[in-house]
Amino acid sequence: MKCRLQLVAVVLVVFTSFSANLLAQTAPEEMNLGVQAYRQSRFEEAIQHFEKCVALAPENTNAHLYLATAYAQQYIPGVDTPENKLMAEQAIDQYEHVLGGNPVSSARMNSAKGIAYLYLQMKKFDDAKKYYRMASDLDPDDPENYYSIGVIDWTQTFPPRQEERAKLGMKPDESLAAKDKKVCAEMKEKNFANIQEGILNLHKALKLRPDYDDAMAFMNLMYRERADIQCDDPAARDADLKTADEWVEKTLATKKANPRKAGHSTEPTRTNPQ
Repeated sequence: MKCRLQLVAVVLVVFTSFSANLLAQTAPEEMNLGVQAYRQSRFEEAIQHFEKCVALAPENTNAHLYLATAYAQQYIPGVDTPENKLMAEQAIDQYEHVLGGNPVSSARMNSAKGIAYLYLQMKKFDDAKKYYRMASDLDPDDPENYYSIGVIDWTQTFPPRQEERAKLGMKPDESLAAKDKKVCAEMKEKNFANIQEGILNLHKALKLRPDYDDAMAFMNLMYRERADIQCDDPAARDADLKTADEWVEKTLATKKANPRKAGHSTEPTRTNPQ
């Protein structure tokens, strides 16, 4: 019996030592384990490894980026729970850490885009635009940041205008100015700056990528937004609607010329640490 107890004690010591070694990984080991888990979409496990890595090596930018993106992968848009909000906040904190302490422009750009995308999903549109602008300052040649700003501008202008039109019982082809000039003026004051900003940024995106059919599609939408708030200028309204129609034709022609792009996502860009 005594020998058996001694054997059990030895086994427990060996097991405890083995377990401790598993828990006491070096920063590179934790990083590698985290990347493996991340690539296999085991995000909770990846988060655990990246958290250990940044604790052991706070200067490891890639670990902070991976940790931020793993948190972001766990965030579910539209789910209003403290736990879900915390995931987004933790991701933003990690991205901000990289923005605040890293001189490498690519790391800072990825962080800015990551924060922008999260704020967009959280419907914090002005914050999202702020960080997409930051990303475009860091990489002026990336058309997707300008496109994303344009999409957000449309997202901010279309719903309130449509809500007012619905209240007035308007048909799709009716002019808001002809129906109610006061409401039209209110919508112009509310939406005009965002519409102009959206058109400007979509033009920048198309200058950098002339066959950017998603940007073309939103140019159509933005010109229709502007047409409906040309409250005192019917000629300007007609001109904007004509321009919108021209962008529809350009979009269709571009999609036809590039069939592989058909069905391409129109979602604003997010970041990926890989």
